[in-house]
Amino acid sequence: MYLQRRNRILRSHAALRSIVAETVLTPADFIAPLFIDEGSGYSQEIPSMQGYYRRSIDLTIEEAKVLWSLGVKCVLLFIKCEDELKDNTGKEAWNKDGLMQRAVKALKDALPEMIVMTDVALDPYSEYGHDGIVQDGQIVNDETVEALVKMSLSHAEAGADFVAPSDMMDGRIGAIRQGLEQHTYTRTGIMSYSAKYASCFYGPFRDALDSAPGFGDKKTYQMDYANRREAVKETLMDIEEGADIVMIKPAMAYLDIIREVRDAVTVPVSAYHVSGEYAMIKAAAQMGWLQEDKAILESLTSIKRAGADLIATYFAKDAAMLLNA
Repeated sequence: MYLQRRNRILRSHAALRSIVAETVLTPADFIAPLFIDEGSGYSQEIPSMQGYYRRSIDLTIEEAKVLWSLGVKCVLLFIKCEDELKDNTGKEAWNKDGLMQRAVKALKDALPEMIVMTDVALDPYSEYGHDGIVQDGQIVNDETVEALVKMSLSHAEAGADFVAPSDMMDGRIGAIRQGLEQHTYTRTGIMSYSAKYASCFYGPFRDALDSAPGFGDKKTYQMDYANRREAVKETLMDIEEGADIVMIKPAMAYLDIIREVRDAVTVPVSAYHVSGEYAMIKAAAQMGWLQEDKAILESLTSIKRAGADLIATYFAKDAAMLLNA
């Protein structure tokens, strides 16, 4: 039998496969989400996210140091707001002495080189669990954008390297960019959740921050998962308004969207490997239905292969340890 080309030659052993690999995953590709709570020496596992924790600021710093030692250079902060501080204005979100602001300052003091990103949305601070201000049962856009600008400015003042608006209000990127410029925060970047879909895969995250909507759903502001072209439109608008990095969320069920956006833009593209995607792998591994380590690396590689330059993932630490082994 004569073959002009034998494709299997390039797959014949591990070293050869590694040098011809089209996609290479590294710890520097990861953004590690961190959940922060009040207290000292406090750590609590999130029931629906096995192996993931809410931590007080001091323990968050220790975790960030471990991540840095593994080659993970970026963290994305989320806070759990106390119930008594929640209202419909979200004013705790721009409290200069709030949990997020204190966490940013402490992290930047402890790890100046670590890139610190902050979640910008009102749902952790809202008595209704929505990403915006509620009026007559509706989430209002323009009033919410004004609140998001205040929130972003407070994060920039605290020392955040990037603010990451995850709310999906119209026009918020332009308003935040204008606010940052006017207040001379010209070195603060914006990572916009440009195509954030109304997905069922966010459930464990809402459990982590006690931020599930108190009524209705988020379909009037988050995107319809049936739509593809809309993602490109939303992303291009955010870039025009001043976004430095754009994000697709979720990731694994939206690999086609990641590729569409990657092909349409020249700025860095990130993707969020969300809590439900994390929980599914954890649950299947616990049942013995798949090998967790292999599932982690295959899943994250698929997201990068689709076009993501950065991946926000709850597996950041685990994947970095696997890659460093």
